[in-house]
Amino acid sequence: MIRPVSPLWALDWWLAWWDAWGGEPYVTPLRDSSSAAALARLHATAFARPWDAHEFERMLCERSTEAHALWRAGSIQGFILSRRVADEAEILTVVLAPAVRGGGLSHKLVREHLGHLALSGVRNVHLEVDEGNAAALKLYARHGFKQVGERTGYYARPDGSRATAFTMTATLS
Repeated sequence: MIRPVSPLWALDWWLAWWDAWGGEPYVTPLRDSSSAAALARLHATAFARPWDAHEFERMLCERSTEAHALWRAGSIQGFILSRRVADEAEILTVVLAPAVRGGGLSHKLVREHLGHLALSGVRNVHLEVDEGNAAALKLYARHGFKQVGERTGYYARPDGSRATAFTMTATLS
């Protein structure tokens, strides 16, 4: 019996070949929960209270979740997760592996994710970010996010103190 071949087969093959030869990092949608453990490991490198693999499995199985991964050298080097409702979305988390932070890849990841959201009909995107996360604040400002509020004492820090979260919104065109 001949099985039909997915039209994405050629793209997946080409991306795997390019990646194996050390090509440039690329962003792809996360389509299932098979990468939940990798996401949990990456998330733990960036947050005081990381999410576990089961939380990622659950989110990736929800129809409202939009997720993209940044791939390099055959492994996930970063990801972004959003939850979409009607024509709005909330970015839940953005993470890059420590080894690739500061190299501009977060811009690529966020740009492609926001482009996907815009093409799917999202008009407004919301997020919250620790007031002390200067790199994230700069990244979000670059993508048109503006501070619209704050939540005092929202985030727990590893030392037990509390940090304020800035709430931000961007309108997609």
